[in-house]
Amino acid sequence: MPLRDAVALVAAVLAPFAVALALVPVRDGMTHTNVALVLVVAVVAVSALGNRYAGALAALSAAVWFDFFHTLPYESLHIEGRGDIETAVLLLVVGLAVSQLAARARMLRVVALTDAGHLERLHETARFARFAASPDDVVEQVRRELVEVLELRACRFERGSLLGHPARLEQDGSVTVPQWVWDLDRQGWPEGEIELRATLGGSYQGRYMMTPTAGAGVPPLEARLVAVTLAAQAAAALGEPSPVSSRH
Repeated sequence: MPLRDAVALVAAVLAPFAVALALVPVRDGMTHTNVALVLVVAVVAVSALGNRYAGALAALSAAVWFDFFHTLPYESLHIEGRGDIETAVLLLVVGLAVSQLAARARMLRVVALTDAGHLERLHETARFARFAASPDDVVEQVRRELVEVLELRACRFERGSLLGHPARLEQDGSVTVPQWVWDLDRQGWPEGEIELRATLGGSYQGRYMMTPTAGAGVPPLEARLVAVTLAAQAAAALGEPSPVSSRH
């Protein structure tokens, strides 16, 4: 579990508790509606920090601690007043809804930033290729970009004929293994080097042999498609196509 999500889960339990406890000295001067609104703010904060599961846990925690500290009888999970029951239920429902919206907003923001970063990477590589002194410089630039975008331990470029039958990163971002249906999301990267062919218009120019970092997760589909596009930029820089077909 990522550290940020782990911290969010702890905060989902502790933050509503801390807020509800801090409001105890002033509970006689606050309406239950205002207390509930303050607790919803805590739920939103947790949701923005973590994921939707942390947000849902925070909503449940907020409802429980609202009941425990701010409804009669105090310091008990029993509720006597009908209005208090309605407020607790509404706090839970609103907290759940807001937590999901906050988590989705965070996800969309991450996707937008990631997409912007990928576009900038492709743009910079294309600009580098226009002014590069030689195709080999472009090949090396793409190699460095692949290491970053796929979080690789190592990467090298091979020209010439295709030797062996390594796992291959395909044009659609999937990974194929000879005589095997490979579930990348479930199984992670296959062992050993992974081939990414530098092709353009169906013509093969060479291939990048990539070694994933041990224990690292598989980059998202967007990153893998960026890697495929980067390899195509290297193929374009290498000039005339070789007679070896990319469908070999």
